Amino acid sequence: MWIVGCSGQTQRAPGSFLPEQQQQQPALSGDGSKLAVIVDQRGRPTVQLKDLRSGGRLPLRHLSRQQPHSSPSLSWNGRYLAVIIQRGNRRLVLIEDRLNGRAHPLRLPSGRSPVRLSLSPDGRQLAVQTADRGRWQVELLDLSGLLEPDGRGGLRRSNPAEPQP
Repeated sequence: MWIVGCSGQTQRAPGSFLPEQQQQQPALSGDGSKLAVIVDQRGRPTVQLKDLRSGGRLPLRHLSRQQPHSSPSLSWNGRYLAVIIQRGNRRLVLIEDRLNGRAHPLRLPSGRSPVRLSLSPDGRQLAVQTADRGRWQVELLDLSGLLEPDGRGGLRRSNPAEPQP
């Protein structure tokens, strides 16, 4: 990873690469503390999550057996990781809540196959690019009834309907 300053010069961010593996499809958390990338693991594209402050890999409870992976997307603090997984002959979206250890598999209402994802920083919406008979479409899913917000302060609310301070 390279950092570009106002002078136009670039420099590599410390601890920015995962060693010895090809990496693709990078996704950076909104606060810049986490990096998700797709790497080849035993011949299968697999998502890995790295804490950029410590340089260590972070465990992903629900994604190790749900391969292959593509199109990772992170919420603001990296609490939520959305990724496309393969189950049998179907591709679907899986969101892992790293705070409470839950997995949220999502089937698209249209029955279309997901191609690419973008999770909003607060985790309340998900944009999904789909393909259907050679036609591209973007669907916007409301996750507010499913996920708590992942805000800039990292505040956790027990009831999503409560106003934030």
